[in-house]
Amino acid sequence: MTQILMPKATAVWLVDNTSLTFDQIADFCGLHPLEVKGIADGEVARDIRGADPIANGQLNREELDAAEKNASYRMKAQKSRHAELLKPVKKGPRYTPVSRRQDRPDAIAWFLRNHPEVPDSQVARLLGTTKATIDQVRNRQHWNSANIKPVDPVTLGLATQLELDAVVRKAADKKAKDDARRGVVDPEGATLRPASEVGQYEDSEAVEPQENAYAEEFGDEGDED
Repeated sequence: MTQILMPKATAVWLVDNTSLTFDQIADFCGLHPLEVKGIADGEVARDIRGADPIANGQLNREELDAAEKNASYRMKAQKSRHAELLKPVKKGPRYTPVSRRQDRPDAIAWFLRNHPEVPDSQVARLLGTTKATIDQVRNRQHWNSANIKPVDPVTLGLATQLELDAVVRKAADKKAKDDARRGVVDPEGATLRPASEVGQYEDSEAVEPQENAYAEEFGDEGDED
């Protein structure tokens, strides 16, 4: 059954403007009959203004007339003409200005070097890029690989500091949970540093070679700049 908009406001209007039974109104509005009775007695929804379901397209006059003539009749709601407007807008791919798109490989390289634990899907969403591009940068197969240098996405204007910190923190929390499940304990109790504390061309000695071969490849380049 189609769920109606503003069920209590609709019930208020039906109580005030029709001869429907409490059961009929409750069934149409998705409420309990006692709640409808409370509305009629002024104990419930006293400050709610009634909403006309006919005017907003959720009920036609024929359905209402049939219900008023037959107490056992149950009205069927129509899809409101406003329903489409209330649907949550699905977020599409992150838009990156054309002038900034050439900087995305540098930001990808920064993630691969400094935060390899961040999933490709999160990097792609934050930077508005694709997993294929991330793989190309990681495998040195990008067309501009010779000129790619790790630069953090905040400096490049591809993300805000809050967005970057949120992605890094999420990855850190997941890594900590995974380590705990495997029984891996950091003897120094170290945690993932905030993105704001990681230097643009900081030495990557803290990254284990087997986990981040990409960091080794860019380690010397970063120190020369």
